[in-house]
Amino acid sequence: MRNAAMILGIIGGIVGMIVGFFGYGFAVLIEMFDEAGEAARTVGAEDLANDPLTAKLVGLGAPILAIAGGAMSPSRPAIGAILMTVSAVGMYYGFGFTVFTMFPIGMCGLAGVFAVLGALLPPVEAHH
Repeated sequence: MRNAAMILGIIGGIVGMIVGFFGYGFAVLIEMFDEAGEAARTVGAEDLANDPLTAKLVGLGAPILAIAGGAMSPSRPAIGAILMTVSAVGMYYGFGFTVFTMFPIGMCGLAGVFAVLGALLPPVEAHH
């Protein structure tokens, strides 16, 4: 469970970094040009257009939390579970559940569940 949490958390964080790069860039574009904000509202990204700072903070922080939680989960699974779950919730709050965010949110959320199970269940011993 702990290794699965580690792998899912790190991969979810890397995919979340890609989403975060584009979200951060789009938020900067909205801040620079009013037309970009109007275009964002017409395509359904009202939250991003209304609060670009949140998208910038989530785009930076959520992937870092996911990668740190994934790296921590083999030795400290409870802390890793908290970090990866906060990352998944942050990505959902900042970007919503779209075709681009479903994989990092799903991976980080599942990694959080696996890390909780890894914290509750004893480690599996190898048979020799």
